[in-house]
Amino acid sequence: MHRRSLLALLVSAATLPAAVAQAGAVRYALDAARSTVAFEADFGPDKISGTMPVARADLAIDFDRLANSHVSVTLDATRAEASFPFAAQALRGPKVLDVLSFPSIAFESTSVRGKAADALIDGTLTIRGVMRPATLLATIFRQRGTEPGDLSRLTIRLVGSVQRSAFGATGWSDMVGDEVRIEILARIDRAT
Repeated sequence: MHRRSLLALLVSAATLPAAVAQAGAVRYALDAARSTVAFEADFGPDKISGTMPVARADLAIDFDRLANSHVSVTLDATRAEASFPFAAQALRGPKVLDVLSFPSIAFESTSVRGKAADALIDGTLTIRGVMRPATLLATIFRQRGTEPGDLSRLTIRLVGSVQRSAFGATGWSDMVGDEVRIEILARIDRAT
């Protein structure tokens, strides 16, 4: 998985909650062109990494009461890419994601807890038509160039992992590890 220096890209979230008093949840729109969904799995002593585009996202954040926030994201599994061609073909094929039968992956939050600088988002992840609970660690940052208290343009970094076997994505288990690590960098703008 590609590691980036978040300090170079983003401004600290420490000023987020204290900066502005919000009146309820604020809706945000995803800037899909500037957002990335990356994943990584073990491939023997090496790693397989890849990306998947976001098809849809519905985001609402309540900075005063984070528990009132909601996240719903759908990924386009048919456009999943991997670090080498065979892996991409195998990933989309019937033994792993089976994109002909299940063209999307979805996450729907059920609860948000913690603080904007370090929140846990519990939800339901659906892969191959199988629904399982999942938790993502979320950190919210103001984007570089924004003033303290300006919550109109934010970046959310989400990290977590899933066991692909729990969703029936068991192909090539003798070569590819079961744990899939996820890192999402989502650029969002306040909806108008």
